[in-house]
Amino acid sequence: MTDTLIALISIIIGIIGANTVQLFSKKYTFDIIGNSIAGVFGSVFFIKSLGRLGFDPVSIMQSGTINIYLFILNAIVSLIGGIIAVILIKKLANKIR
Repeated sequence: MTDTLIALISIIIGIIGANTVQLFSKKYTFDIIGNSIAGVFGSVFFIKSLGRLGFDPVSIMQSGTINIYLFILNAIVSLIGGIIAVILIKKLANKIR
């Protein structure tokens, strides 16, 4: 795996997290396209800001092989980033209305 592939997997996990929010709460939904966009931005934002702690894609592949523990941490942060992005964007949209 390369750094780019790990980054793409992280984004897909963020999309999955954002779209599972609407399964549990219909209150936080922008339909599938809106949730997917929020998941992309939430995942990228969280990995870029928190990834400096050592679980960004470059750190995962630093030894030449996958550090599975860092990859799992990266996936968890991407999932949570997608979920939080949908919730925050929905709250912001409700404030604007």
